[in-house]
Amino acid sequence: MTIRCLLPFIAATFLCSGSVSVARQPKRPVSQPKPTATQPVQPQWKLFTAPDGRFTILMPGMPQRETQTQKTYMGVINLEIFVAQPPKQQVAYLVTYNDFPHSYGQMANPQEILNKAQLMALKTTKSNLVRQRNIRSSNGHPGKEIEYVNSGGKITKNRMYVAEGRLYQVMAITTRKQHKTLARTITGYLNSFTVVLKK
Repeated sequence: MTIRCLLPFIAATFLCSGSVSVARQPKRPVSQPKPTATQPVQPQWKLFTAPDGRFTILMPGMPQRETQTQKTYMGVINLEIFVAQPPKQQVAYLVTYNDFPHSYGQMANPQEILNKAQLMALKTTKSNLVRQRNIRSSNGHPGKEIEYVNSGGKITKNRMYVAEGRLYQVMAITTRKQHKTLARTITGYLNSFTVVLKK
C-alpha cells in the first residue's frame, strides 16, 4: 500500500478496529423508575483547544486523548485522537489528525488526499455512502463532508480538512435511533471546528 493510501485512512481503521464504540445505555437497577422523557440528557458543551493549539471545537466535556503510531517508509507518523461520549447517549464525537511528512504535504494535491480518505473510510468501515459534498474550513482550507452508514446501522458524519500539512477528521457517530434527535447538535458540533493557523 502506498503512503497516499495509508495516511488518510488511519483514522478510519482506528474506528472500525473496535477501539472506539458508541456507548450503550447502561441497564437501570430494578428499583429505579424509568424516566418518562425521551430526550437524551444534555451534556455540558465547552470549547476545547488542542494541546498544540492548532484547532478548537465545542466538545461535550473533556475528550479522552489517544495517540497511535504508524511506521511508514517516510518515518513514524502519529495519529492523534480525541473522543467524547456523553453519558446516556448513543453517540461519539471525535477529532483525529495526522501530520504528513513535509515533502509529501508540499507535493500532494489536497483534493486527492480527501478523495482517498473518503474511499478508505468507506472501505475499512464497510459502509455505504449516503451523501458527500466539497466544503472549506472557516479560514479557507479545502475539505469534504461525507455521511455513511455501516452494516450495523451506525451513521457517521465526517468532515475532513487538509490544512498546513495535516489531515483533520471531525466526526460524529451515532445510531439511527438518535440520529434525528441529535441532528442539530451534531451540525453545531461540526460547525464549531476551527483550524488555528500557525504563526
